[in-house]
Amino acid sequence: MNWFRTALLMSALTALFMGIGYLLGGAAGAMIALLFAGGMNLFAYWNSDQMLLRMNNAQRVDQRSAPELYEMIQQLAENAGLPMPAVYIVHEDQPNAFATGRNPENAAVAVTSGLLNSLSYEELSGVVSHELAHIRNRDTLIMTITATIAGAISMLANFALFFGGNRNNPLGIFGTIALMVVAPLAAMLVQMAISRTREFGADRGGAEICGRPLWLASALGKLERASQRIANPAAEHNPATAHLYIVNPLHGGALAGLFRTHPSTEERIAALNAMAGAPARGPWG
Repeated sequence: MNWFRTALLMSALTALFMGIGYLLGGAAGAMIALLFAGGMNLFAYWNSDQMLLRMNNAQRVDQRSAPELYEMIQQLAENAGLPMPAVYIVHEDQPNAFATGRNPENAAVAVTSGLLNSLSYEELSGVVSHELAHIRNRDTLIMTITATIAGAISMLANFALFFGGNRNNPLGIFGTIALMVVAPLAAMLVQMAISRTREFGADRGGAEICGRPLWLASALGKLERASQRIANPAAEHNPATAHLYIVNPLHGGALAGLFRTHPSTEERIAALNAMAGAPARGPWG
């Protein structure tokens, strides 16, 4: 069901992108938009992982430089039936993590230094297992493509507002202007819906990989509390990457609940507690 919902949402994003192309240039504009989306996705497929790691100033580590972390990920990757991913550390105080890569054979797991300093070995195992589940489910590729299309929609909408669109379209000039304002917001909401769908799946998969749902539940509670107190400058400078982290790294203010990129942490912990057969607890464990 999650894959079906994700496919529908990605189709909606593509249709929205082509619709804006039509409003800009008619049928030819829609075809150009489709070809443009394909080109961007091809570029993202091959280059998104290294771009993301560079944006976060991630430093690659190996068995000599970070033996405990490396060996943990190696063991959990074996549990998940995955090749060993590249391992990176992001030097940020906020405890967080993300995975990237176009497929399991070209994947990377990145954790922040704050994560390593604030979690127990068991909780860290739960977080790493969550990221490995994203890799196994190929969520990293899906989320990169959705971010690329959503960004292109915003770019096209800005272009149309400044330079005008196809005045002969059925919506008329005022309808076109309204759509150009609404389209980026709609794209963002669809992107968030896809992200939320994939997070629940990764929580379930991560709990299965490490074998202890409560390890991940405990970690999520700590990460949520820390993310509200500690800023993540790298993510704040590149907010389009926020949906890739295990918890939202941004400080969104009063509208954070409406535009959050992740399911509520309380819901995620409740689902993990249910997997473990544990009784429900208060907010964030």
